[in-house]
Amino acid sequence: MTTISDKRLAELANRKDEQIDYSDIPELDDAFWANARLVEPDGTQQITLRVKKSVLEAYKATGKGYQTRMNAVLESYAKTLRK
Repeated sequence: MTTISDKRLAELANRKDEQIDYSDIPELDDAFWANARLVEPDGTQQITLRVKKSVLEAYKATGKGYQTRMNAVLESYAKTLRK
């Protein structure tokens, strides 16, 4: 997994607004806001789940956020079941 270094994050944080190229971002006109709706992400629910030790170790080896990544895989599979 690729991570952004602290140095790169500091460079981006110190960038002035004038240095940012917004040319590929469309203007948000009145039509956009008239059709806009709030979409809140699904909440999570704490459960007890048994998984193979090898699966858990593989995800844990990817570092912080491994549970979020596990959830993303399960969610993408769940979407295929709804079709």
